[in-house]
Amino acid sequence: MTAPRTGREIHLASRPVGLPKAENFALVTVDVPEPADGQIVIRNTVMSVDPYMRGRMNDVKSYAPPFALGEVMTGGAVGEVVASNSPDVAVGDTVLHDGGWREYAVRAANTVQKVDVSKVPASAYLGVLG
Repeated sequence: MTAPRTGREIHLASRPVGLPKAENFALVTVDVPEPADGQIVIRNTVMSVDPYMRGRMNDVKSYAPPFALGEVMTGGAVGEVVASNSPDVAVGDTVLHDGGWREYAVRAANTVQKVDVSKVPASAYLGVLG
């Protein structure tokens, strides 16, 4: 399978006051590039939603930079490789990465971790990133 032409992402549209609401986010369709040398395209199946993310929605100094308005929400994700331009990661492999809240993530193959979801659910791997 070649990389899809477009995919969906969740972007931070505005800074929440109190609990985040649907209007603080935007569902955006973006182009998905073909993988360059050493890159792979991942179709995410599980994405993390962690408590630290709420703090990063504020524009304040912290241990991690705030999420940028109009940009994809980053964080841990697990997905299946649907296109590969790397000898180290094959189409069909399942990988853990930090690509966040997007349908398709393009990543350098050397920045992902292959995981075995035959005995452990994909969501169990999300706590590994940190």
